[in-house]
Amino acid sequence: MNKHYLISKMKSTGTAYLCWFFLGCHYAYLGKWGLQILYWITLGGFGVWALIDLFHIPTKVSSHNLAISAQIDDIEKKEKDENHAKNMAMMAAASGNKNAPES
Repeated sequence: MNKHYLISKMKSTGTAYLCWFFLGCHYAYLGKWGLQILYWITLGGFGVWALIDLFHIPTKVSSHNLAISAQIDDIEKKEKDENHAKNMAMMAAASGNKNAPES
């Protein structure tokens, strides 16, 4: 995946609270459509689930963003390793040319 695409998928706690308050669609905002439909069908767990989510939204958003951050870190590590391998190959080629006998 593209690193910039993943960065665009990061979510905001403030937006999640707005979704929770106005439409009750905070699970949809986080991409959890199964939970969202269940939330709507039970009317937010008859209010209990909605009240619990009031305090758990920051944790849910952090968990979502943490998974994306791990993917971004993997991509950056691969890019760094590839750049290092290219640099080492260039250095080996340059040092090999200096030691080659001239004709």
